[in-house]
Amino acid sequence: MAESLASRLAEEGCIELTGDRKALVESLDHVIKEELSLEDRVNTEVRQLLKTYEKQIEQGQVDYQKMFQIVKQKLVRERGLIL
Repeated sequence: MAESLASRLAEEGCIELTGDRKALVESLDHVIKEELSLEDRVNTEVRQLLKTYEKQIEQGQVDYQKMFQIVKQKLVRERGLIL
C-alpha cells in the first residue's frame, strides 16, 4: 500500500522525491500502520476505563455495549480523532 501511495504521489506531482525512495515508502508504511491501529488503541483505552464500572455492569445496572459506545465517542470527540 505504501509503495503504491508513494508512486501515485510522485506521478501526480504531489511530491518531488529528492532522497531515498525506500525511506519514503518505509515512512508511509509506518504512518499507515499507526492510523490503522488508532481505533484498536482507543478501544483498549475504553475497556480500561469501563473496568471502573465492572460491578454495575455485572449487576445489569449498566449496558456494557451502550456505555462502550458512549465513552468511545466521547474520547474521539475530545481528541479530535477521525476513525
